[in-house]
Amino acid sequence: MQILYLLDMRPDGEVSVDEAIRGYFRSLGAGEDEPALEEDLFAQQLVRGAVEHRGEVDRIISAHSQHWRMERMAVVDRNILRLATYEMLKLSTPPPVVIDQALELAGRFSSPESLSFLNGVLDAIHHELVNAPSAGGEHPLPEPPPAES
Repeated sequence: MQILYLLDMRPDGEVSVDEAIRGYFRSLGAGEDEPALEEDLFAQQLVRGAVEHRGEVDRIISAHSQHWRMERMAVVDRNILRLATYEMLKLSTPPPVVIDQALELAGRFSSPESLSFLNGVLDAIHHELVNAPSAGGEHPLPEPPPAES
């Protein structure tokens, strides 16, 4: 989530995904007597996937976050939603586990008010993915609500 946050705060391409990942893992041991931690391959897969499928993931989130445009969401919340939605959509992690992990991240990095919002959006996404017929293993994209003026 912290890597996506960095990328989201610098949308002009100033930092590449690879640079953000390397910098994050290097910073984990910085200033201590221990070397930097080894890079987590699953975390890298989540970050790369969320970035690569950002358009699709953002459309799904937008379709389930009534009255909240992506750009108006808190940056932390938006990126927790991106990670969790990507993981539910493309990986085999059980959705209840994904949602629980997302809420743990929110409890640590976001506001208490965000927990119910994130839970509601992720639960709605999970229910749609479970109940929607899939074509060739891919989940269909819901249509986003009309843009607010």
